[in-house]
Formats: sequence, structure tokens, C-alpha cells
Amino acid sequence: MRSIKHLIYGGLLATAISPVMADDGEKIYKQGGSQPGALACITCHMPDGKGMDAGGFPNIAGYSAGYLAKQIQDFKNGSRENVIMLPIATALTDAEIDAVAKYMASLDKPEVAEITRAKTPDNLGESLAIRGDWSRSIPECVACHGPSGVGVGDAFPTLAGQGSNYLATQLRAWQQGTRKNDQNDLMGHIARSLTEEEITAVADYFAGLGK
Repeated sequence: MRSIKHLIYGGLLATAISPVMADDGEKIYKQGGSQPGALACITCHMPDGKGMDAGGFPNIAGYSAGYLAKQIQDFKNGSRENVIMLPIATALTDAEIDAVAKYMASLDKPEVAEITRAKTPDNLGESLAIRGDWSRSIPECVACHGPSGVGVGDAFPTLAGQGSNYLATQLRAWQQGTRKNDQNDLMGHIARSLTEEEITAVADYFAGLGK
């Protein structure tokens, strides 16, 4: 009898502490995590994941799950600062972070026509995006972020279709040193070499590609 009780108890305990499944990512996104502070992502990033650029909430739809999970973990451990994301990320478990990142990665992102470095730039933003300015050691954005800024792997996020306000804000953060969660200060070096006019131009360029 005792062994049966132990088996039943063990089974209930295992169920109670079973890991979060990837399918739970949608629930976390729409309803929040298991802790009260883990607010639903949909509140700021909208049902389609496209965000609200005017409020500074980025488009996260279709981004690499690995990239998204790293950003949430960076908010959680303090290596990336944001007063809104800090308490939310802190309230999420690692399993919940992985699950919701996979769900966000599954959301549709816009189709973007491929624009290569062979194209003659039409404006300042496009020139920086596809040619850079090597006289100031500024590489073209597409060298790391892929043709048309569609993103590459877990390290280089999608730029095409991201809000211009958000992109410009992040470039200024890299420039001022308030964001520094990249490898080898790559983005910091680039941002510090850009003028305010160039930041606005390249942000507007990539934002326009997703429309």
C-alpha cells in the first residue's frame, strides 16, 4: 500500500513540475506566464507581433527564436536595460522564455523583396544599408543582417519591417553606451560613427521595406 501511495504521489508531483512545452508559448504570449509579473506579451506587441512603434514596442514576429530568447534573458540578467521588460523577464522561467520565443518566431513576418549590394542606392539610408561607408569603417548593414535586412541566424535580427522609431532608438542606445549586449561592441562601434541624420535615414529605410 505504501509503495502504491508513493507511486501516486510521485506521478502527481511529476505532473506538477513538468517542463513548459513549446505549445504553451502561445498561452504565455496571450495570457502571461505562471507568475503574476509575467504580463502577456500581446499587451505591447499586439496579436500579430508587429508591436506599436509609436510607443517603442518592437515588431518581434518571425524573429529567430534564439535571438528572442537571448534578448529576454539579457533583460532578465540585466545585461540589457529596459524598465518595462525587466520585471516581465524576471518573472518568466527559462522554460517559459524558450516557449514564448518559439511562438513569436512562428508568427508571420512580411515578405521582402531581395535588394543586393549591386543596386544603385536611391537615398542616404539605402546607401548605408547596402554599401556602408568604408571611409569611416562603417560596414553595410546587409553584410551581417542579410539581403534586405531579413536577418541571419540567432545573432543578427531582422531589420526589414521593424519600426523606424525603435530602430533609431536602439542605434542611439548603442551610440550612447546604454545598450551593449552585443559581441565585441560591433554595434557600438558602428552607431558611434553615425550622425543623427544617418540614424534616421537608415531606420526609415529598413522600416519601409516591410510595408
